[in-house]
Amino acid sequence: MILPGSDLPDDVEALKAMIIAMSAEKAATEAEIARMKAVQQKADERITTLTAILKVLQRAQNGTRSERLRLAINDEQIDFAFEEVETGLAAIDRELGQGDKDRPKRAARPRKGFAAHLERIEEVIEPEIPEECQGLEKVLIGEDRSERLDVIPPKFRVIVTRRPKYAFRERDGVLQALAPAHIIESGLPSERLLAYIAVSKYADGLPLYRQEAIYLRDSVVLSRSLMAQWMGHLGFELRILADYILERIKASERVFADETTLPTLVPGSGKTMKAWLWAYACDYVHLVIMRRLLRQEALTVGFSDDFRLVNCA
Repeated sequence: MILPGSDLPDDVEALKAMIIAMSAEKAATEAEIARMKAVQQKADERITTLTAILKVLQRAQNGTRSERLRLAINDEQIDFAFEEVETGLAAIDRELGQGDKDRPKRAARPRKGFAAHLERIEEVIEPEIPEECQGLEKVLIGEDRSERLDVIPPKFRVIVTRRPKYAFRERDGVLQALAPAHIIESGLPSERLLAYIAVSKYADGLPLYRQEAIYLRDSVVLSRSLMAQWMGHLGFELRILADYILERIKASERVFADETTLPTLVPGSGKTMKAWLWAYACDYVHLVIMRRLLRQEALTVGFSDDFRLVNCA
């Protein structure tokens, strides 16, 4: 910053203070430039690495057969790597933009609205009233509205069921309510917990050993062998529901089927045999109607409202 001679103060102390302030500003600017150069260099290195990973994935996905065999990367690994590349690029963009807060913001992209069934929690942020406007009547002339997606992480809790015993004076006998029926009699889990574990394992592909580690973060010890036993009991109880779903699918106008072979252990021999797995699906319209009926029947027999049925299409 260069000032004309007429704007410079005549006081020596004021001149010294101005020179010190300008020196400090110059040092801060140089430090910020050095920091941005370091950030840029680091970002360039990460971009180079991510670009190399991206090229390998593109060869694995679109290259010749020999290249795909040599790389030996399956679809899940490719999807995971693409997610990591996207995450890395977003982190780089955020890091580069952290030091340039004065740059103009790009126009907001049109956003699809969130699902209507999601709970809406409104937060109204009122402005501070200036002193000169205290006591005056406020008139609402408009508002800015924005929506952000939020989540409440799963939270463990303990359901304590008490069944008091009563006796009546001058009369024999004890009065007590019957114990409610549960899928795991005298067991630890509630039906809601069983549904959560089953959906996580079979619908979301989360193995029991990973669920065991996740629950341990909340100091809840559930071994995978115990959860495997629970899934066995749950599978037996849901067999009638699976049969009902299959009958509903067979009754549809159009039925789609697929078969897959898989090795199965032969008990006592230590060998495997070829087994067959058949999957059936019906039209989407019939599927929606069936899911609604199943949800109503699940609520009727006592399942919780958040018991999600695995999509069979």
